[in-house]
Amino acid sequence: MTRAALYEGWVMHRRLQPKVHRFKYRVFSLLVDLDALPALDRRLRLFAWNRWGLFSFHDRDHGPAGTTDLRGWVDAQLEGAGIAPGGAKRVLCYPRILGYTFNPLSVWFCDDAAGVLKAIIYEVHNTYDEGHCYVFPVTDDTLARHDCAKDFYVSPFLTKDHRYHFRIAPPDARVAVAINETKNGETILNASFVGSRQALDDAALLSVFFRYPLMTLKVVVAIHFEAVRLMLKGIRRQPHAPLAENGTWNRT
Repeated sequence: MTRAALYEGWVMHRRLQPKVHRFKYRVFSLLVDLDALPALDRRLRLFAWNRWGLFSFHDRDHGPAGTTDLRGWVDAQLEGAGIAPGGAKRVLCYPRILGYTFNPLSVWFCDDAAGVLKAIIYEVHNTYDEGHCYVFPVTDDTLARHDCAKDFYVSPFLTKDHRYHFRIAPPDARVAVAINETKNGETILNASFVGSRQALDDAALLSVFFRYPLMTLKVVVAIHFEAVRLMLKGIRRQPHAPLAENGTWNRT
């Protein structure tokens, strides 16, 4: 089991209706086991846990505002879905770079005590500083498939009356995260990230820093840039939906 790694690859979005719209960017993601964070903080000069660093991971970037026990919060999500908390908790996400990050989607891989993948949590954030989780058991640890109703306002160009179809190839030499969004059985949007693993060490961090400078800030810039492109194509904005009472939280 990989406790910590970088995954470098491509994120792709392809919208099919009502207008075709596509973009593709090179990015990298961090995979880290919560239990490995103290050792990484001590071992790496360019990575910090819960403090400022060139790269860093902060517990408060996940879950509702005020979360101080991140493992406890993850366990609570699992228990709420009827899944025993079990063993290791690994998250695939963007790290902070020079103190800044934004994660549209963080994927949690939750193992049992024997190290077998038993659950996946899809933690979604929008640009209104809100978040929501979708929690599912895993029966196939080579390709996880999950479908559910969309319960959370994400894009101002997509309504909530959609369904998500998640497909995950869990982290190994490669990782793949694919989301197919449908409405009335018709595909509206495909989104994916496919990355290849490399060791998490100072040399790799320094390399990605210079090859992807300010990447986490560019994620937010890209979101707004693509929004302008959609508006120029005549796609209508949807009003911001109020927070639901089904586990959605405000991070402020």
